[in-house]
Amino acid sequence: MNYLSVENISKSFGEVALFSNVSFGINKDQKIAFIAKNGTGKTTILNIIAGLASPDSGQVVSRKGIKIEYLSQEDNLDDNLTVEETIFNSDNETLKVIEEYEKALHNPNDEKAYQVAFEKMERLNAWDFETQYKQILSKLKLDDLTQKVSSLSGGQRKRLSLAVILIHKSDLLILDEPTNHLDLEMIEWLENYFQKEKITLLMVTHDRYFLERVCNEIIELDQGNLYTYKGNYSYFLEKKEERIAIEQASVDKAKNLFVKELEWMRRQPKARTTKSKSRIDDFFIIKEEAHKRRDNHKVQLEIDMERLGSKIAEFHHVSKSFGDLKILDKFDYVFQRNERIGIIGKNGTGKSSFIKMLLGEIPVDSGKVVIGETIKFGHYSQDGIVIKPGQKVIEVIKEFGEYIPLTKGRKISAAQLLERFMFSRSRQYDFVEKLSGGERKRLYLCTVLIQNPNFLILDEPTNDLDIVTLNVLEEFLLDFPGCLIVVSHDRYFMDKIVDHLFVFKGDGVIEDFPGNYTDYKVYEDSKPAEENTVAKSVDSRSKIASKAKLSFKEKKEFDNIEGEIEALTMRKNDIEAKFLDTSLSVEEINELSIKLQEINQKIDQKEGRWFELSSMLE
Repeated sequence: MNYLSVENISKSFGEVALFSNVSFGINKDQKIAFIAKNGTGKTTILNIIAGLASPDSGQVVSRKGIKIEYLSQEDNLDDNLTVEETIFNSDNETLKVIEEYEKALHNPNDEKAYQVAFEKMERLNAWDFETQYKQILSKLKLDDLTQKVSSLSGGQRKRLSLAVILIHKSDLLILDEPTNHLDLEMIEWLENYFQKEKITLLMVTHDRYFLERVCNEIIELDQGNLYTYKGNYSYFLEKKEERIAIEQASVDKAKNLFVKELEWMRRQPKARTTKSKSRIDDFFIIKEEAHKRRDNHKVQLEIDMERLGSKIAEFHHVSKSFGDLKILDKFDYVFQRNERIGIIGKNGTGKSSFIKMLLGEIPVDSGKVVIGETIKFGHYSQDGIVIKPGQKVIEVIKEFGEYIPLTKGRKISAAQLLERFMFSRSRQYDFVEKLSGGERKRLYLCTVLIQNPNFLILDEPTNDLDIVTLNVLEEFLLDFPGCLIVVSHDRYFMDKIVDHLFVFKGDGVIEDFPGNYTDYKVYEDSKPAEENTVAKSVDSRSKIASKAKLSFKEKKEFDNIEGEIEALTMRKNDIEAKFLDTSLSVEEINELSIKLQEINQKIDQKEGRWFELSSMLE
């Protein structure tokens, strides 16, 4: 079943043509990724499909009655609403019934309203839906439903926007970088959610593992042409390589033919017969084909950076807290030459703060950080770059450096570096205001690299970068001869670049793991079930308890919680069974509902405490 058709759409801004005659369709249950370079109009195409922008020509035709939800880079949340009010701010009938039921529960004196709400919940079978939407909020760490949207951080707003479109259960979801602002645990949950749910997707994402595991079709806009690949990311890479090889063979053939035809053209035949005119027309077609050039840059640089001394950077017994939030606890580490470290962990565990301590931007509470005299840091932060009004691309990078020195007296100029990161010579003289968000990030990256650091720190460098740019960056970093620290949620990127990981566990605990992210996941998954799952049975809790570093009092509390949770669960089951009794009065139903809510709250509290104690395990 066709949900939506994009028919020959084109879009230009001034004299710049973003794309022309783009056509493709989206069918029910397809999970499509849209891939293109930054600045070629990916987000514009999504906006046109979502009805937020109009094409210069062509049209988008959607099936009558289809419901479309769009997760854009910029949210349209109402700052005056709470998280809960935002969730219920929908024309979804089931959500409205759940909202009525939640209100009735908080107003037990209005028996009629409760009875009406209860019957509606029964009629729509909304109980499972209620459970699912609460699970979505929990997985996206949106636990305080009373919090005002205006007080949310940028990451929380993005997660709330994502939660809203998942909960609304629309026919087609359009997602622009859905994994931005999610930690690894959330990303993996979202992957599993999309894999299991029968859902139709069109998304732009730089997360290649996400593409690999979620999408069953990839549409690529490459040099103005649209290509479709019926498979996941691995299939796309294989078939794209084959396509490029065929195109290159065609170009090589055209070049040989061009040489012959050029010789004929130079003789300038005087007799302009129909046949010769046709041959002249063909010559210009051959010429265009022969001069096709792909902008694939293999970054192979022998960088002549400043020498690294014997002392790089050292953490000696460093502790750091922000109030009750512990970041480091007597942390010791001595960095070695050419180390390539990846930093992973949940949001709020202190990854960015660790970087700031290394750079000396925030003080430590105790201990000391020692930096070698020869160290020259290059820091790519999440804050981005501040652009002066009226600046051109080449002017921005030249403020930071004119060239990078290479071995054997060679060098790469600022303009050449920009070219390698896909800013053509003509594009380098564009005003920065014209750049897309991803292109600005790419320019910022170049300003860091042109300074020729010998210790490079990249804090979420992959956010908003397209896949083509990521491949170029990876090639550059594989050539980079200095020390490297990468904070990233991009698992594919981490696997390719780093040698070992700092895993931020929270509460000041950092695990130094000797391998990349995939190695770490294999290691975690190979642990006994009681160590790497949320211990769903009493038996698994007992096994974990024997390994816990708990005080006598805490061990006793831990053991008692098992029995308490089991007893509460039995009471919960008893109450739920009583709801099957059709002779119950409204008053009795109301009383049972309140008791059930209280028991659920107690179970949540007990399990929360169990998780807290279990986090102290070895």
